[in-house]
Amino acid sequence: MLGSAYDALPAQVQALHDTPGQHRWSGTAQVRRGTGLLSRLVAAVIGFPKAGADVPVTVTFSRDQGIERWTRDFGGRRFTSWQRRGAGRNDALLVERFGLVEVALALLVEGDRLKLVPRRWWCLGVPLPKTLLPRGTTFETEVDGRFVFNVEIAAPGVGLIVAYRGSLHPAG
Repeated sequence: MLGSAYDALPAQVQALHDTPGQHRWSGTAQVRRGTGLLSRLVAAVIGFPKAGADVPVTVTFSRDQGIERWTRDFGGRRFTSWQRRGAGRNDALLVERFGLVEVALALLVEGDRLKLVPRRWWCLGVPLPKTLLPRGTTFETEVDGRFVFNVEIAAPGVGLIVAYRGSLHPAG
């Protein structure tokens, strides 16, 4: 999806995305969660991890017919999303599904970071208002030879839902 911009990404970011078939990466993360009632409810419904420091993380990737499944395990708390290349209006975007909600994300290479920027979203195929689209600073990079991720999800009127940052390396 990134074309020649992919070549500018750090080696560990490329390695995580280039590995064919099913594979697993593991590491640790720091997790923050929103404290408001609505943010806690949204995080619980999706299955986002609970807050903690040095939380063990394992991410299992599997691909089938153009869809990549990401199963994340944060200290025993698992949640899954499915990613695919967008089509039609979302042709240049990555579409990620969390349960009933899908988000179309722009992939931007800025320096040594692969940024994921939400552009639109929908639930059960029904477009949701862009003004309520969750935002946050989400990127992948490499630090000291390790894959590093930073995910922040916050929504207008809700505030922080979840934020997690950590590093991963190939498991096994």
